[in-house]
Amino acid sequence: MSDFFNDISEQIDRNAPLAKRMRPVSLDEFVGQEHVMGEGKLLRRAIEADKISSLVIFGPPGTGKNTIANIVARKTKAAFVEVNAVLSGVEDLRKVIAIAKERLFTVGKKTILFIDEIHRFNKSQQDALLPDVENGNVILIGATTQNPYFYVNPALISRSLIVELKALSNEAVKTIMENGLKDKERGLGNFKVELSEEALVHIAEKSDGDARMALNALEIGVLTSKPDENGIIKFDLATAQESIQKKKIVYDKSDDEHYNTISAFIKSMRGSDPDAALYYLAKMIYAGEDPRFIARRIVICASEDVGNAEPMAIVIANTALQVAEFIGMPEARIPLA
Repeated sequence: MSDFFNDISEQIDRNAPLAKRMRPVSLDEFVGQEHVMGEGKLLRRAIEADKISSLVIFGPPGTGKNTIANIVARKTKAAFVEVNAVLSGVEDLRKVIAIAKERLFTVGKKTILFIDEIHRFNKSQQDALLPDVENGNVILIGATTQNPYFYVNPALISRSLIVELKALSNEAVKTIMENGLKDKERGLGNFKVELSEEALVHIAEKSDGDARMALNALEIGVLTSKPDENGIIKFDLATAQESIQKKKIVYDKSDDEHYNTISAFIKSMRGSDPDAALYYLAKMIYAGEDPRFIARRIVICASEDVGNAEPMAIVIANTALQVAEFIGMPEARIPLA
């Protein structure tokens, strides 16, 4: 029976996306984030010594948050329990914590509780964690794409090490892709692939530091390309462009990047920098921002920042708002600009 389930597990692993299969399982395989995972850095030392304290890891998608937790799970002698904040409630947390307490009391074994998407926990869910994190009944590792100082309970923050991951460099992404091509057990090493330097650079640049996006593009390009008469898959620039067609914009409509971008847009207008203003305008439009929201910000800038210095500014801004509302996108981008 166990062999049957092991076979199923292995089959599932083989059918998983390349990004999942190539997730590093050791510190030696980890690429990037040298500021926290480089030789001699605090987090790496803590993992190597199996002396992890509660921590919250945040950063853009595809930069290694879950990978670090996965490495800790393999390295630690403590019990490792994973919870997804989207699917779990307070009752689930209480059950996990109760088992962790019993384990600590009976066999002296600690429990590391990994919570993915911890920013999705509401205040009551986060409050339920606080006493046991403070008393050492569980060691918390939280992962989030959001700034934890805005989304995580300040009491939890004060009891945790905050680790910020950066978008991966192009060189790091290229290394990860090359590893995926070479690995015969977990990667695409059993395919004969000729990946051009142009294609490699293109995917690395377009992925914006997201290793998952780069590996997904690499996999779909390889699997959908026909080999030539010699069985070789030619992965050129054209294939790369098809595999990762739209550049990802780091932008969310309700959180930090939304307000950072509109603030930069307004400051660009206030500072009489048309190039910067057009850049941030294009970024918001490309990311799908409501043109009426943008137009209202222009009207506000014209009335507050320009005012009587140029009375026609408010007239022009208001006209742009009315036209944008009337014609809608994509044409609204013209009067807004």
